[in-house]
Amino acid sequence: MASEESGRSDPAASPASETSTRGGGWSVIDAWARATLSTGGPRLWQTLNHKSACLSCAWGTGGQNGGFRDELGEPLQRCLKSVEAIQAELQPAVDPSVFAGLSVAELQQLSSSECDRLGRLDRPLILREGTDHYAPIGWSEVHDLVAEAFRTPPPERVASYSSGRSSNEAAFLLQLLLRALGSNNLADCSDLCHAPSTIGLRRVFGNGTSMVNLESLRHADGVVLLGSNAPANHPRLMNELIRLRQRGGTVIVINPVLEAGLLRFGSPAFPIRSMLAGGSEIASLFLQPIPGSDTAVLLGLQKALFECGAIQLDFVKAHSDGWSDVIAQIEATSWEAITSCCGLSREELEYTAARLHDCRAVVFAWAMGITHHANGTDNVQAIANTAMLTGNVGRIGAGTMPIRGHSNVQGFGSMGVSVHLREPMRIALEQLVGRPLSRTPGYDARALIEAAECGCVDTLLCLGGNFFGANPDSAQARRALGRIDTVVYVATKPNTGHFHGLAARQTLLLPVFNRFETPHRTTVESGNNWVRFNEAGTTHLRGSELISEVELLAELAHRLHGTQPIAWRRLQDPVYVRELIARTVPGYEAMAGIDTSKQEFEVSGRVFQEPHFPTATGRAQLAATPLPDLDLPGPEHFGGLAQGERGLVISLITARSYGQHNTVVYKLGDRDRGMPHRNTLLINPEDLTRTGLVAHQRVTVQGEAGSLEQIELIPGSIRRGAGLMFYPEANVLMRGVRDPQSGTPAFKRVPVLVRG
Repeated sequence: MASEESGRSDPAASPASETSTRGGGWSVIDAWARATLSTGGPRLWQTLNHKSACLSCAWGTGGQNGGFRDELGEPLQRCLKSVEAIQAELQPAVDPSVFAGLSVAELQQLSSSECDRLGRLDRPLILREGTDHYAPIGWSEVHDLVAEAFRTPPPERVASYSSGRSSNEAAFLLQLLLRALGSNNLADCSDLCHAPSTIGLRRVFGNGTSMVNLESLRHADGVVLLGSNAPANHPRLMNELIRLRQRGGTVIVINPVLEAGLLRFGSPAFPIRSMLAGGSEIASLFLQPIPGSDTAVLLGLQKALFECGAIQLDFVKAHSDGWSDVIAQIEATSWEAITSCCGLSREELEYTAARLHDCRAVVFAWAMGITHHANGTDNVQAIANTAMLTGNVGRIGAGTMPIRGHSNVQGFGSMGVSVHLREPMRIALEQLVGRPLSRTPGYDARALIEAAECGCVDTLLCLGGNFFGANPDSAQARRALGRIDTVVYVATKPNTGHFHGLAARQTLLLPVFNRFETPHRTTVESGNNWVRFNEAGTTHLRGSELISEVELLAELAHRLHGTQPIAWRRLQDPVYVRELIARTVPGYEAMAGIDTSKQEFEVSGRVFQEPHFPTATGRAQLAATPLPDLDLPGPEHFGGLAQGERGLVISLITARSYGQHNTVVYKLGDRDRGMPHRNTLLINPEDLTRTGLVAHQRVTVQGEAGSLEQIELIPGSIRRGAGLMFYPEANVLMRGVRDPQSGTPAFKRVPVLVRG
C-alpha cells in the first residue's frame, strides 16, 4: 500500500512568481472596473442595485435591503462572483445559427466556458430521436409533450433534479407537483454537496442548517474554518473574518491546500488595511492534514482538550445525550492512531486545542472539503461533537455554520425538495392535498443516476443545474441519462449537460427568466436562514419566448392534477404559493404576510441562543465518530507503471477554480494557485523530487473510472501525497464512491496514479 507522507507542506514551496501571495486585492478592483466601465456597465450597475438576492453563493446579499446590502443593512457587500454571474445572464440571446448550424456532436466539443458564452436561451428547443440538431418548438407543444411524459409512466419512474438558482416558490411547486403525483424522486444538487451537513446536524441538534446568524457571528472571537476556500467561493464571508481578526480574534484554518486568500485577503470593503497595506491577515493558524482525515483531526483536538481538563463536561452532561460514548472513544483512541491517520503531530494538535480553548465564543464553519468524503457525515458529526464538548453551541457568538454554495440551495431543502421529507411538513402536505403521500423512498442524485442506468427512469425534469457535469464518473452519467425516455432541461443558458446528457427519445431545452428578470416577486433563503424578497424585473431579451418557472410548473401541475384538491392553475400566482408555503413549511409562518409588509425574516426555530434543541429530548445527540481507513492502493491497482515510467499514487482533491461557480467556468486560469489553465495538477514539490517528475511536465492522470492526458504538473503549497485538479473536468477519473449515510460523492479524496 502507498501511504501519504507525514508532515505539512511548506508555504514557501510554491514559487512566488507562479502564485498569488494573497487573495482579493487589486485584481478584484481591476475586474470590477473592467466590468462596470464596459459598454454593458450601465445595465450591470442597474442589475447589481436591483432589489433581488445575489445569484451566486448562499452568503450573497440583496433583496429588499438593496443590491449591495446584507441582512443587517450594511452596504458594500457585493463580490466579484456576483458580477460574473450577472454578466453571464446579461449576454445576448444565442444566435439562431448556433443550433441550426451545429450538430449535437459538434456542440459536445465545447467546454463549459464555451457553452456559457454562447449566450442566453430565448426560445424552447427540442432534440428528437433520430435527429442530430436541436430545433425550435412552440410552448403549446412543449406543455403537451411534458405533461404526457409525466402522465404516462408509473409515478416511481418519474423524477426531478434541481439546483439552488431557482426561487422558493418554484421549489415548493416542484415538490408538490411530484408528491401529488406519487413520486418522491426529488434529487437536488445538495445531494452532491452538503447532504452530510443536513443529515449530521439534524441527528445531533434536530436541525440541519446553520445555528449561527450574521449578528451572532459578529460576537464570536474564534472561527474554525474547515475544508473551505472562502476567498474564492464565499468572498463576503472574508469580510467577517477580517473583522474578527481586527477585534483580536482567532481564525484556525484546516485545509490540505494552503490557499493564499486564507493567509491574507484584500477586501475592497476595507480599502486602507486590505488594499493599500497588502491585505488583512486571516489565518492565525493553518493546519494541512491528509485529505479525508478531518474526523481524526477533530478527535485529536478533543483528546488534547480532555487531557488538559478543558472539556466543558458539566455543560455537556446537562445538555446532551450520548456524551459518554464520545468520552470513551477519546480515552480509548491512541495518539498514534490519530496522528498516523491525519498526518499532524500531537504537538500541533495540542497547540491548536490550546488556541481553541483560549477563545470565548467559537463558530465552527465548513464547506465541501468536509462533506465530499466517503465519511462526510461522520466529519460533520465530529464537528458537532467538538462544538458541544467545548460549550460552543446554544449561545450568541458560537455554534455550527455549514457554508452552502448555491444561493438558494438551502431554500430548496426548506421547501421539501429532498428525499428526506421531515414529518411535520409531510403531515401538513397531506392535509393540503387531502390524502396520504407515498412512502416509497425517493432517489437522491446518485441513486437517480444508478436507477437511470438500470433503465428504471422514464422522465426527468431538471430545474436548473448541470446534472451531467455535477456527477462523478462522466461516462456513467452520460450513459444513464441516455437511457431515460424524456429529459426536460429548464435553464437560462446552455451548459455541457444539455449536449452530453441526452435522452433516448426527446430532450427539451426550455428557457426561463432569471431571478432579476422574473415578472413577479419571489423569495430565496440564504445559508444563514434569512429569507429574502425579490422584486419583479424585466429582461433585456426583446422578442424572447421566456417563461417563469412558476408559470411552467403550475401549468404542468394543472394538466396532471386538474382542479382538485388544489386550484393548481391558481398556483401561477406566487402570492397564493406563498400562502401555501406559510401553511406547510415549518419556520416559514412569516411568509404569509411578506407581500404586504415586504419584511424579510429569519426562519424560526433554527438559530439557537440557548442550549435547547428540537430533538426528541431537547438535548444534543452525540455519537462516537470512527477513524477512517485512508490507505491508498499501489500503482498495480491502476495496471502498474511501465518499465522506465515514473509515477506515484496520490489522493486527488477536485475543486473549483477561483474564476468558477459550480460547473460554470468564467476564467480558464487560476492565478491564485498558479494554475494557468484547466489541464493542470497542483502537486507538492517534494512529491515531484522523490519520483523524478519535474514541474510543468505533461503527464497522464489515471483514475479508477478513466484517465486524462497531457496534464501539466504545477508545484504548489498542497499537502504531500495529495493533488488538486479542477472540477468538473476531473469527474471522468472517479467512480461514484459515496458516503453511505448521505449519498454524497467523495470528490475530495480520489485515488489516482500520476504517470509520466
